[in-house]
Amino acid sequence: MTRLAPLLVDAKTVLDLGAATGASSRLLEKRFKGAKLVSVDIAIEMLRKGRSRKTWLAKTAFAQARAQQLPFADQSVDVVFSNLLLPWIDDPTPVFSEVARVLRKGGLFAFATLGPDSLQEISRAWAAVDSAAHVNQFFDMHILGDGLVNAGLKDPVLDVDRLAVKYSNSANIFRDLTSAGARNSLRQRAPGLTGKQGFGRMQAALDSAAVDGEITLDLELVYGHCWGAGPKNDPANYRIDAGQIPVRRS
Repeated sequence: MTRLAPLLVDAKTVLDLGAATGASSRLLEKRFKGAKLVSVDIAIEMLRKGRSRKTWLAKTAFAQARAQQLPFADQSVDVVFSNLLLPWIDDPTPVFSEVARVLRKGGLFAFATLGPDSLQEISRAWAAVDSAAHVNQFFDMHILGDGLVNAGLKDPVLDVDRLAVKYSNSANIFRDLTSAGARNSLRQRAPGLTGKQGFGRMQAALDSAAVDGEITLDLELVYGHCWGAGPKNDPANYRIDAGQIPVRRS
């Protein structure tokens, strides 16, 4: 939200993409006063909780939808805001294409996601147990930047910040991950159950990495914004304004 402050945009319609229970939506209402806000999430129970917290003055609507298939008209949105949705997406390309489609020319897309250095402590702990996939491989900011441009969005700006969160034990780490809804939903995960022994060995490896009684969990935070470029031209067609064709006079 702080990074939105210097960005000037006349917003009449704002999408909170991946809104969950609406924590960001309530902040967006204050940032873009007078704009119609649409909270979008794939989880209906999240949206219901967000709607139960809505004030009667708020101009907020709620839409259950996938980020890869938005139910909005072309060039109909002024701002798309997405906080930590992309870590849940296995391929951001369709999401960026949909954002480019619904965003008007000069509209703003602002997002935050996780970079590849995130949660490496948990990856190393699992590596001591087995070779299966347990932690997502988050996208590098350069890949994200290329994806934004390829989708037809303009002038992407991305930067990275680091956050180190300290815990007294591994149980508190998994309490926070559970609260965030984080589960191993990777397609390449092991098909069977891990079992208590395997999970216990991973926790022991994580606890053994403690320094002065604290486990540090590192997060690489990637922030980005870019701008709508208008309708994407079909490369098979070239359009010109007929009014600009000069009349040949004999």
